[in-house]
Amino acid sequence: MLRDFFVLGLNNLKRRKLRSWLTMIGIFIGIAAVVALMSLGQGLQNYISDEFEKLGSDKIIIQPKGMGPPGSAGGSLILTSKDLRVIKNVRGVEWAVGMLLKQGQASVGDEVGIGFASGLTPEDRKTLNELQGWGIIEGRNLKKGDKFKVVVGYNHIHKDIWDKPLRIGSKIKIEGHEFKIVGVMGKIGNPIDDGLLHVDKDVLKDILSVEDEESQIMVKTAPGFDTEEVADTIERKLRKSRGEREKQETFNVQTSEQLLNTFQNIFAVVQGVLVGIAAISLLVGGIGIMNTMYTSVVERTKEIGTMKAIGARNSQILLLFLIESGLLGLVGGLIGVAIGVGLAKSAEYLAGLYIGTPLLQASMDPVILVGALIFSFVIGTLSGILPALQASRLKPVDALRYE
Repeated sequence: MLRDFFVLGLNNLKRRKLRSWLTMIGIFIGIAAVVALMSLGQGLQNYISDEFEKLGSDKIIIQPKGMGPPGSAGGSLILTSKDLRVIKNVRGVEWAVGMLLKQGQASVGDEVGIGFASGLTPEDRKTLNELQGWGIIEGRNLKKGDKFKVVVGYNHIHKDIWDKPLRIGSKIKIEGHEFKIVGVMGKIGNPIDDGLLHVDKDVLKDILSVEDEESQIMVKTAPGFDTEEVADTIERKLRKSRGEREKQETFNVQTSEQLLNTFQNIFAVVQGVLVGIAAISLLVGGIGIMNTMYTSVVERTKEIGTMKAIGARNSQILLLFLIESGLLGLVGGLIGVAIGVGLAKSAEYLAGLYIGTPLLQASMDPVILVGALIFSFVIGTLSGILPALQASRLKPVDALRYE
């Protein structure tokens, strides 16, 4: 009997094709938006998680509190070489690397732009490159004694940052000082990283008139030590060295796992808001289904009376209309899932083609797709409850007399 109800419901939808399509518009727009947003969001989350996994759970990152974009911290909220020495002497620290990251003016010929410059010692740069899997694809890396040499990010050579094509040996000015390109970093995927200008830390300090500053310090915990405990010790030692009180620190000490958890919590909220906005169209679609089902009850009043006259029970009439409204939601959901997958894949393709970033990746998680279909069926079914109740409560005599 249940199979017969589904067949009857599908036949009723086919008989009213235009109305069915118009009714499903709200459903498949909402489902398409939800699927696209959740697929891209899950893909981004997977990418970030993979990057943190490469970084390892034994890393600790120290930054000035309130630091926004790289190199934007100002005033007294800075780290110094003294802080770096304190951290290196903490028990359980295998190595600590201080990085100077500053924003400044860069120019090639008559072209002028704003970019980020990364300052590291050659030894520290080698350590970080090996850790993060970054490599030189053209030329060479910086070495000791390279005063006005620069290794440029991938986008400086292979993207349209500059109108004039650059290559190994080309000159680029940073804050008015001319540097010769000696190497090109491999593609990382992050536009900021792929646009960095890598120079010697002491040279960067000289041209920017920076006396003693570290934008970020990265620490690797020695084998056998608990990363959380080492992070707590670093925080305590820095607080004492800088003369700061607990909970009034001007710096942040976070493990890589804490950073990942912070990102995931923030992203979950953002994704929830976006999906909530997209779900508004599902509410509109649900109202549309309810309106269509009320119209269907009115049009089929005599049919309902005939069914009841030959023995159909109220529960069977109720189930028939619930299945029909659920099918409206399900078919709309199928179309929405197909459109959503197409939108997500298109966004992934366009991001890779025009931005050159792997951050936008569509994750076709079966849980998302199946969940969207179940949700659309439930929305359709719930929207049909009131019309179905009205149909099931019709008296056979009144229904057969209906004109």
